Amino acid sequence: MLSHVIPPPRGYTKVSNGLVRQSRLGSDAKILVIYVQGLPESARDKALGEHARALHITGRQYQKAKSELVASGYVHEKRETVAGGRWRTVQVFSNFPLTDDQAARLRAGVPADGYEVMSVGGAGSAPSAHFPTVGAPGGRVVGGLLPADEEPGKNESHPPTEAREGEEAAVEGVGGAEDPSEGVCGEPCGAACRESSAGPEVAVAERVLLSLRHEQRQLHLGVPEARSIAGLAAEWLRRGVTAADLRRALCNGLPPQGVRTAVGFLAHRLKEKLPAAPESVDPPQPPPAPPALIACAGPGEEHLFRPPVPWATTCGPCHREEQRAFWADALGRGDAAPEPPPWRERFAAFAEGGGAPGVDAEGGAP
Repeated sequence: MLSHVIPPPRGYTKVSNGLVRQSRLGSDAKILVIYVQGLPESARDKALGEHARALHITGRQYQKAKSELVASGYVHEKRETVAGGRWRTVQVFSNFPLTDDQAARLRAGVPADGYEVMSVGGAGSAPSAHFPTVGAPGGRVVGGLLPADEEPGKNESHPPTEAREGEEAAVEGVGGAEDPSEGVCGEPCGAACRESSAGPEVAVAERVLLSLRHEQRQLHLGVPEARSIAGLAAEWLRRGVTAADLRRALCNGLPPQGVRTAVGFLAHRLKEKLPAAPESVDPPQPPPAPPALIACAGPGEEHLFRPPVPWATTCGPCHREEQRAFWADALGRGDAAPEPPPWRERFAAFAEGGGAPGVDAEGGAP
C-alpha cells in the first residue's frame, strides 16, 4: 500500500495513535470520537446520539458504537435526579480512556490524575466568529483534554523526510547558487551551459517539468524553478529521448520517504540518469546500379534484357523455350532406342562368348 499524507496547516483534529490503532473499537466508534473532539465548544452541549445522527449513524450501528466506547472508557454515563422528581443522564466524553474514578472527578470539576483542570463555562471570553479571530481562548472541556506531559503545539505528525546524500547535494547546488556564473549543477556555467539554455528543446522541457504535478503532487514546480533546470532536461531531448519518456523517467521510482524539495530532486535525477549520447551511424550505402542491357542470343527478333547472373546469354522466355526443346529431344531419343533383351538371353550370349574366368560352360564352379 502506498500512502501520501500531508498535514493540513489549519482546521485539523489531532488524534492519538492509540485511538487509531485501538482494535476493540469499530470504525463508527472511532469516527464519533474524532468528530466530537473536533467540534467547537458551543456545539458540545448535545447528547452523543445527536452527534451520531449528524454523521448518519443511527439504530443498531449507534448502539454498537456506544457500547464499544463505554466498554473502552471513552464514554461514561450516570443518571442523576433533578428538581421536580425527574431524572437526567450525564455523559462524560473523552478522547482518551478514563477510569470511573477519573470520570467522577471530571464531573465534579476536580482535576483528574494526569489531566488539566476542566472548565465548564470558560474562564474568559470565547473567540468570536469574526475573521481575524478576536478574543482570548477559552479553557478546555471534556473531549478536548490532553495528557499533562504532552504540549499542545505545532502538529508534527508528519515530520519532514530526510533526503538522501545525493539529493541534499543537489539541493545545495540549486538553492545555494547565488553567483550568477554558477548553474543549477553548482558548477561555473561555461559555453555548454549557455548553449543548453537556448533552443526549441528548452521550451518543450519546461512544459514537461511544469506538467509533472499532474503525475506526482510531490513534483510541483514553480515557473522560475522549472526554468532553472530546463537546460538539463533539454539535454535529454537532444539525445533522442521523447517528452513522454522524459516525464516517465522523472516520475517513476520516487523515494519511499518522499521528496524533500522537488527542484533539487529533479536536478539530481536529470544529472545522474542522463542517457548516453547517440552513436554516429554511417549513412546507408546507395544500392548497386542495375546491370546493363544486353542482346538476347535466343532465336527470333533481336531484343534486349538485363541478365540476372553475369553468365546469362538468353532472356527468361528464350531460356525456358530452350529447356523445353532440350528435354523433348531427350525424351524422343529414349523412346526410339530398342528395349534390351531379357537377362536369360544376355546370360546365354555371355556364356557362348567364353564365359567369365572361373566359371565352366554350364555355369557351375570348377
